[in-house]
Amino acid sequence: MGNPPGAVKARHRLFASIEEICRRRLQRVKVKASEKPFHIQDRNSCCKFPLLKLVLVIVFCGTFVTLLYSPDVYSSNHLPHSGSRWIWGGTDPRYVSDLDTNWDDVMKVIEKLSEQNDYQGIGLLNFKNSEVTYWKHLIPDATHIVLELDYAARNVTWDSLYPEWIDEEQETEVPVCPSLPKIEVPRKRLDLVAVKLPCRNEGNWSRDVARLHLQLASAALAASAKGFYHVHLLFITRCFPIPNLFTCKELVIREGNVWLYKPDLNILREKLQLPVGSCELALPLKSKEAVYSDNPQREAYATILHSAHVYVCGAIAAAQSIRQAGSTRDLVILVDESISVYHRSGLEAAGWKIRTIQRIRNPKAEKDAYNEWNYSKFRLWQLTEYDKIIFIDADLLILRNIDFLFGMPEISATGNNGTLFNSGVMVIEPSNCTFQLLMDHINEIESYNGGDQGYLNEIFTWWHRIPKHMNFLKHFWFGDEEEIKQKKTHLFGAEPPILYVLHYLGVKPWLCFKDYDCNWNVDIFQEFASDVAHERWWRVHDAMPEQLHQFCMLQSKQKAQLEFDRREAEKANYSDGHWKIKVKDRRLNKCIDNLCSWKSMLRHWGESNWTDDEFAVPTPPAITMASLY
Repeated sequence: MGNPPGAVKARHRLFASIEEICRRRLQRVKVKASEKPFHIQDRNSCCKFPLLKLVLVIVFCGTFVTLLYSPDVYSSNHLPHSGSRWIWGGTDPRYVSDLDTNWDDVMKVIEKLSEQNDYQGIGLLNFKNSEVTYWKHLIPDATHIVLELDYAARNVTWDSLYPEWIDEEQETEVPVCPSLPKIEVPRKRLDLVAVKLPCRNEGNWSRDVARLHLQLASAALAASAKGFYHVHLLFITRCFPIPNLFTCKELVIREGNVWLYKPDLNILREKLQLPVGSCELALPLKSKEAVYSDNPQREAYATILHSAHVYVCGAIAAAQSIRQAGSTRDLVILVDESISVYHRSGLEAAGWKIRTIQRIRNPKAEKDAYNEWNYSKFRLWQLTEYDKIIFIDADLLILRNIDFLFGMPEISATGNNGTLFNSGVMVIEPSNCTFQLLMDHINEIESYNGGDQGYLNEIFTWWHRIPKHMNFLKHFWFGDEEEIKQKKTHLFGAEPPILYVLHYLGVKPWLCFKDYDCNWNVDIFQEFASDVAHERWWRVHDAMPEQLHQFCMLQSKQKAQLEFDRREAEKANYSDGHWKIKVKDRRLNKCIDNLCSWKSMLRHWGESNWTDDEFAVPTPPAITMASLY
């Protein structure tokens, strides 16, 4: 609802009459100018120049009409947007919301507040003055304060707030985030801060600088409260507010496009200490590793396996690495019904607490595609017996204790590409309502890469950069100079470790020969090849209890694939020469299939009329031992 219809019509008539007056004045001046030829006059008569009159009238009428069309020109404070400072030329369209406020919904929300009668001050941000009038009618006994906030500079873009790369080591520059103007904190107590947020009908509505700016400003205003009273935040927007700044657990009530929050101000103050974007590290690279311990019993590492028992070995090794690094936090693994009792027993023996889940299908994925069930990761938010979860992919090793990440908020992660984070290691805060938020938009929001990482990046666009050493990818980028490759190789093998987490991309170590990294044998995988990183993973494997080694055996089909790739590398005469190495991996002589002739299988490799069904792996009995840790 906006202004009363009668008032709107009256203003439109006023605008029309003013325009008509200006139009006639311009016509008269033009006629007079055309009747009399232009000539130089003396100084005393300079104000009578027809051309000068024309210019003055144009300036006067243009300025007057601009002022009249400004939505708040008829207001006493003369601000085009009462939540923004006067900038000549009118409001900044980035901050304008085209949403009509439903005052009935606002009233329903206000009525739910038990502290309504105790209100001393209400702050109003980004509302037109006509809307401010409505607020005064809704809560007449409170003092209404129009909040002032300068617009963000035009060169502050989402890409500048979330750059693809920053110099984390600070070798050539010190990364600094662009600044967003701070809000003026009034000296009056505020019990309610109401904000109208823009939400454009575009795919990137949540990656909006003005929208972020308004939410951070309102959070800062609430966090500035000095007393022991509650501050509520009310947002009017058709799109949900930042879910990890204003959590759904703090949502008091929602009516239509009206959202009311009662935030924990201490937690809000901590979040506001973080950089505004990923343009600076939220956790300094060279900071001392503080022993963080809030409530260790409510913190856990977690991973997930769905429809992929081949990752069981990786998860077992990951658990081994966490314990070797010194962490005693719980280890929780989500598995679906496709993971057998046998494989579950190995995971339990490694220290994982098993949670059986029902898979979540990605509605955008094709049947039997690699990403068909990867939205199952959303089940992590249902682990509500924990306050914080450090999620890790099952194909990485923890080289140094990262328990201090439990002190970071949701979502803390390393950068990936563009403005996005990598979900291989991330801090999350379980909540059933956050899980419901993820599910509510599953058909509406499309993942940029078709997977869970892309989807989570669309929900949590406000995230915090941790150093890439805490999720370092085993990857040599195309075009890396030799110096860079040597530096990465040094990081992979350094003792004591420099990296905190090493993330294994490409063909996984347990699916390769133990003798060398088999990524060397396939041209498209060579960017993931590193014998140093490969050997490091196998050291962790060899330190595992002997009974767990059986979960890392090679199936006959995988043996045939590895030998086929080696022979192809030999034909191509790859210069690295790994194909010349004589393979001594003892697993080649251990059979876990019904039929063990992988060499016979190799003779038919690539033929379309053969089947490997007869090489199916039988399910062994579960191992009968308790957790080894």
